[in-house]
Amino acid sequence: MDLLSEINEHWGWTGLKAIKIVGKNEFGNLLMEHEDGSFWRICPEELTCEVVAKDAGEFSQLIQSECFKLDWEMSELVELARRKLGTVAAGCVYYLVIPSALGGQYEATNIQTVPLRELIDLSGNMALAVKDLPDGAQIELRISD
Repeated sequence: MDLLSEINEHWGWTGLKAIKIVGKNEFGNLLMEHEDGSFWRICPEELTCEVVAKDAGEFSQLIQSECFKLDWEMSELVELARRKLGTVAAGCVYYLVIPSALGGQYEATNIQTVPLRELIDLSGNMALAVKDLPDGAQIELRISD
């Protein structure tokens, strides 16, 4: 299965119907063009997938904004990850082991590397599992092999 199909499989519950990946950062955030011409962003550390621009014109303005560039590039966090883990292998990205949406901190002890495909699967499934929980809800995270 190609990456685009995996994105749609694991994040399609949000309404995403991606037809093209137009950006990827070192923490596995993805920018995609939707079949309706809008642009969406998956942010695995925040367990979100949402519209960031309604059309190509708005998207062009977005990616040129300094605020977006700062958020997208995650420069300080990428540098922290590189110091701890080195450069990631092909097909892999850095990620927050415990997503910030679940209380994970943006710090070296919470950063590892993972194949991008696994991150798309894991974050999409985790986001679906917690989507209806109110802010501050208590959860129990079980990790198994």
